[in-house]
Amino acid sequence: MDDQLAALLERLALEPTGTLSPLSGGDIAEVARLETRQGAVVAKRDDPERLAGEAEGLRALHDALEGSPLRVPRVLGQEGVWLVMEALSPAPRKVASEVSDTALGEGLRTLHGVILEAHGWHRDNACGHTPQPNAWLGDGRAFQRERRLAPLAAACHAQGLLDRRLRARLDAAAGRLDGWLPNAPASLVHGDLWSGNVLHTDRGPALIDPAVYAHYPEVDLAMLTLFGAPSAAFFEAYWNGNRPDDWPRREALFQLYPLLNHLLMFGSSYRGAVERALVRLEQG
Repeated sequence: MDDQLAALLERLALEPTGTLSPLSGGDIAEVARLETRQGAVVAKRDDPERLAGEAEGLRALHDALEGSPLRVPRVLGQEGVWLVMEALSPAPRKVASEVSDTALGEGLRTLHGVILEAHGWHRDNACGHTPQPNAWLGDGRAFQRERRLAPLAAACHAQGLLDRRLRARLDAAAGRLDGWLPNAPASLVHGDLWSGNVLHTDRGPALIDPAVYAHYPEVDLAMLTLFGAPSAAFFEAYWNGNRPDDWPRREALFQLYPLLNHLLMFGSSYRGAVERALVRLEQG
């Protein structure tokens, strides 16, 4: 344990009783569980700015979901390259039942019921290693175009990961958003809600590793269906009988941003997935 973490634990009045035990899933950052006399905690080591954004996002989600069936670990403190938060006890994925999926759906509906005055966030943060610009815009279509699709398309093109033809198709699809996607109130979203950021605990589902901002709520749903899909019980609880008629097209649109991000971070193996999502979007 390094001196900075030791000092943070001392400031938080936490007395370790063991050593750091690495947790799985730390592709971007170092994550470990630590037993203390005051209870188990999770310590995460990463870039200080990324950690500050994550800590703020966890607090925002925790406050928004207070009293709901969906949990978020409490932030205990952050100092430099270390973030310390409440440890949640995971349950094996096989025991996650329809009850858990229903709780996830109900909880997300509560989260997305938190409405902000504009699309964006008061600070930039990151989605994985990728900087995520969040400057406010009143029109959600402009936000999706200018803060999400355009920057990543440009970055992928600059790295040779998108050819000119595919880049032009992306730009054209982004330019047509105003023709079919209504402007809508901006919901608080998790922002990086792939299945690995849903933790099934002994007390129900929980959300971790957010990249929060305010935007269309389908951002989170599209991420959840990108690498698998929740059960029908989840969607029944979330939609509550109000599924948008154009959900398939919105799903394709809001999967483009995470797919472009994966293309940028992990390379050309994701180019086919980007093109398939674009085809679905173009076909409406």
